[in-house]
Amino acid sequence: MKLTVVGCSGSFPSAESACSSYLVEADGFRLLLDMGNGALGELQRHIGLYDLDAIFLSHLHADHCIDMCGYFVARYYRHEGGRCEAIPVFAPEGAEQRLTTAYADSPSDKAMSEVFDFRTLKSGSFQVGPFSVRTEKVCHPVEAYGIRIEHGGRSLTYSGDTGVCDALHELAVGADLFLCEASFTHGKEDIPALHLNGREAGAEAARSGVGRLVLTHIPPWTDGAQNLADARAVYDGPAELARPGAVYEI
Repeated sequence: MKLTVVGCSGSFPSAESACSSYLVEADGFRLLLDMGNGALGELQRHIGLYDLDAIFLSHLHADHCIDMCGYFVARYYRHEGGRCEAIPVFAPEGAEQRLTTAYADSPSDKAMSEVFDFRTLKSGSFQVGPFSVRTEKVCHPVEAYGIRIEHGGRSLTYSGDTGVCDALHELAVGADLFLCEASFTHGKEDIPALHLNGREAGAEAARSGVGRLVLTHIPPWTDGAQNLADARAVYDGPAELARPGAVYEI
């Protein structure tokens, strides 16, 4: 199983990175986790525009899904080869309406579903291509999901956006790689049920016994180095900051 960081900036793109987007590959199957601002362009550095097999949207905040509007254009109005077949899109309820509203000029209310096969996320387990997937609703102001992906006896957990919660722990236990958000700074922001800080991400990594911690979704106004230091203060395993283009073999 291979993980590529397409974009990792939180809330809005930085000068160095698009917003959240992560490519997971195994057995020739390509699953994209989120498609935030700027991700569609960066994705084409790694795979062809039409090479995705499925998409997971953790929640419907713009920094995790807005480039789906651009991807709609690419799939719906494709000149050579005609309109693309619908690709599975696992997303919270209301995704089709939200993206149609964001695009604001689709040919019809159902045009999005002609190229995206929207499948409503709930907490549970299911198969996506070669991957065994488990999703759980996490703690965020809108309906949001974390995801655990398993393949060939290895596991990856992606937190999405969340505050501290038991659901995240259930997804992370024993994961080989824990891709965890760390938007806030320990001792600075203290807003419950919204985001994690570096120390909280590190504490969850330690509690869950993960093999590697990769901190992501760090906004441009947050000091990533401080968040990493805070995480390492409570987690003694390998820990690093996500960076665009980084590749992990899991």
